[in-house]
Amino acid sequence: MYDGLQSPGRNDECWCGSGKKYKKCHLDFDERLEELAEAGEEVPPRDLLKTPAEIEGIKRSAEVNIGVLDYVAERIAPGVTTEQIDQWVHDYTVEHGAIPAPLDYEGFPKSVCTSVNEVVCHGIPSPDEVLREGDIVNIDCSTIKDDFFSDSSRMFCIGEVSPEAADLVRVTKEAVQVGLGAIKPWGHLGDIGAAVNAYAREHGYTVVREFGGHGIGLEFHEDPFVSFVTEAGTGPILVPGLCFTIEPMINAGAQEIDMTDPNGWTVRTADRSLTAQWEVQLVITEDGYELLSW
Repeated sequence: MYDGLQSPGRNDECWCGSGKKYKKCHLDFDERLEELAEAGEEVPPRDLLKTPAEIEGIKRSAEVNIGVLDYVAERIAPGVTTEQIDQWVHDYTVEHGAIPAPLDYEGFPKSVCTSVNEVVCHGIPSPDEVLREGDIVNIDCSTIKDDFFSDSSRMFCIGEVSPEAADLVRVTKEAVQVGLGAIKPWGHLGDIGAAVNAYAREHGYTVVREFGGHGIGLEFHEDPFVSFVTEAGTGPILVPGLCFTIEPMINAGAQEIDMTDPNGWTVRTADRSLTAQWEVQLVITEDGYELLSW
């Protein structure tokens, strides 16, 4: 096969774990993948496609991830420190039998990313960082439960924010919905990024190039990389079973970023303009997609 993986015999059990014979389950599916690869399309290897059992496992992880963000939403307010948010996330996650995925990931020191105002991503919680009236903050949660990974983030407006900040947060959330609307099974991943980028630019904003979404499920970060500055009709085929995040980082000013923070993690807009991000996790289905975490 195109991906170098062995295929079962026609009468053997299918690779997806359904218990059905291969000829009655994924044989036609695999032949379609092979034809697309032979036609020059970029086709995800089958070991990236999530089986029904794996999707159920990811959903159990996502229940905790969604619950964490709901918990934060009920408590976040002016005067709260980002360190407090980290403690909430850690405690809630552990109490629900899961592990905060960011903690110690490649040396990241906390259980959640808290990115305030001009911070694009990977803000590190601190007892010295107090949320104030008018701030906007992205809370990016990732969870491991029973070895399955989930990931999503939300923006929060702290108290009354400026009209400019509120508009950026709103448009960024709408851009995610526009990206979801561009999904067509057996279409192209680049369709999503093209739709997101066009929507952001229509509203006078720019999209970060260096960071994007990613495959996820059995590992924290899997292929494919999901760019939001792509062209329609390009990139990997959206094969049913492919699981990834949509998480555009949209700037009020220029798209350039500053990665020089001494902590090695925190990324800011180069011009210190406001930035926003929303993230959802989904799996491609035969008739569209299913949201797993949000």
